[in-house]
Amino acid sequence: MCVALLTYADLSARLNISREAARSLARRRRLPRSRSDDGKALVSVDLAELRYTPRPRRARPADPIDVSMAKIEAVKTESFKAEIARLEDVATAYRAVFERERERADRLAVELQQATAETMAANSWASRLEDEVTALRSDRRDGSIAGHAARRLGHLAAAIVKADRAASR
Repeated sequence: MCVALLTYADLSARLNISREAARSLARRRRLPRSRSDDGKALVSVDLAELRYTPRPRRARPADPIDVSMAKIEAVKTESFKAEIARLEDVATAYRAVFERERERADRLAVELQQATAETMAANSWASRLEDEVTALRSDRRDGSIAGHAARRLGHLAAAIVKADRAASR
């Protein structure tokens, strides 16, 4: 017979139960108790006689209110998941529209740059042609106005043809 003085914490560790269960066991079995110097309760336990196996915990009956609240929460969760899925589909569709519009805007920006370049080229050709016409009208330095005018007119015709080809590209 091996009698040991154990605290509730030591007894609970040996029996693999909670501290409160060890205290309750000592009360039920009317085991002798005393106080230690530090004020903790000590229980005299004969470990050879003490045969204790903890009972399995019984499930408490579920509260009907808790059950209905859990069902309501499950229904809410499912409806929220369905709403999230719907919104993700809408967001995907909007994203596709956004991508399409961005590509369209990029194409229009390229076309605008090309049109601006062509306009600037046409303006420079128009300015050059105006200078040629002005030069033809005011150029009388040579004694041979007809020869010089014919040469200028040839240059003017060539410039017009070149400008027309550049504009048609």
